[in-house]
Amino acid sequence: MTATIPELLASAGSAEQAKRYIKAGASAILIGESRFAMRQPGDIAASALAEAVEATHGLGAKAYVNMNKLFRNEELEELPAYLKAVEASGADAIVFGDPAVLMNVRQHAPGLRWHWNAEMTGTNSASASYWARRGAARAVLARELNEGEIADLKMKSGIEVQVQAHGMTNIYHSHRNLIQSYLEHIGREATLIRKGPDKGLFLVEAERPDEKFPVYEDESGTHVMSPDDICLLEALPELISFGVDSLYVETLLKTEAYNETVLTGYRQALDAYAHAPDSYRMDPRWLAAIRKMQSPDRELGFGFLYKDQVY
Repeated sequence: MTATIPELLASAGSAEQAKRYIKAGASAILIGESRFAMRQPGDIAASALAEAVEATHGLGAKAYVNMNKLFRNEELEELPAYLKAVEASGADAIVFGDPAVLMNVRQHAPGLRWHWNAEMTGTNSASASYWARRGAARAVLARELNEGEIADLKMKSGIEVQVQAHGMTNIYHSHRNLIQSYLEHIGREATLIRKGPDKGLFLVEAERPDEKFPVYEDESGTHVMSPDDICLLEALPELISFGVDSLYVETLLKTEAYNETVLTGYRQALDAYAHAPDSYRMDPRWLAAIRKMQSPDRELGFGFLYKDQVY
């Protein structure tokens, strides 16, 4: 019996980091720069894209370019030149959600393959099918979908689907001042704390003082991240049975050593399943290695995979 194994995708902030993650087990890499992408772990400029893509392909992996930014009018004029550079680089696809990007793709880089990533709104098969009919090769699913919803969307949409398998998730984004915007959003008291000079900035709500939400800032504004990390290593057989095509590991705000450990564990699990799907058993050592690297302030969990509702 031959199992269809999903790709293992990780974001990288440099060509060297991409090489490390591929050697650790990634079969696809997401790269980009903050002019066009939100929450990238580092910038790879348009002038360096071709070299990064060539290096990634040389190691047998795919290279996707992230363009998931929500664009303002004054930023649109930069899209044509960038898309032409991406197409010329030989990248395997771009990833975006703003229709302004698609309009420019059709006019300036019609040969580009593209993945639809509408962040939290990728929740139903009708939307995914709509974008598939317009040329999307893949839909990046919302992190809030449970197992039944993932399986149903994959079955009905007729399009590749990507699911986040590991790491923190973005739960709030604003172009505006963080405190003003977030307080208006949640309607309750919250404060910012800094845990030492090298440990980053965190938001803490008065009602949940033990949960610390990492705050990440880039050219797109301020992003509040989840207080815990998704870890779907134990659920891989289910995700494979649903027909999930890509498993995404979010590397943001993690050390390279941690990300390499995660990718190695997932790669070992995927390879073991591919070798003998009928007798597959998860090796507890794969998860133990990740737990050893996990911050004590952040729990590992299944996210919404086994939840019956979104909240």
